[in-house]
Amino acid sequence: MDETLITVKEVALNNNCPECYGRGGLILTFKQKVIENQLYKSITSEIKESIHCKTCNNIVYPEQWTDDIDRIVEYQQKAFKALASSTYIKKTSWIIIALVSIVILGTILLVAFV
Repeated sequence: MDETLITVKEVALNNNCPECYGRGGLILTFKQKVIENQLYKSITSEIKESIHCKTCNNIVYPEQWTDDIDRIVEYQQKAFKALASSTYIKKTSWIIIALVSIVILGTILLVAFV
């Protein structure tokens, strides 16, 4: 089972970085968890957000956020629309379902006519 995070939205923040104090280098990224295996692909409702400074190339952890950054993150969370949670059945699953259905139907017909 392969779990990945896909980037759904990136927002450039115009705040000072708590690490390097550079202005305009912060990027707020929203990522959504996707689970994929041979039988299905599922988009979950699990959302992760992170802030990265492209000036000093550091991750800004929530403990380091200032009140201004915290307010902007809360606003962006309210404005953010996640991808709908869904499950897609792959071709392999459909083939397995069809084969099992044929075997069951064949067994029923064999028992009915014998």
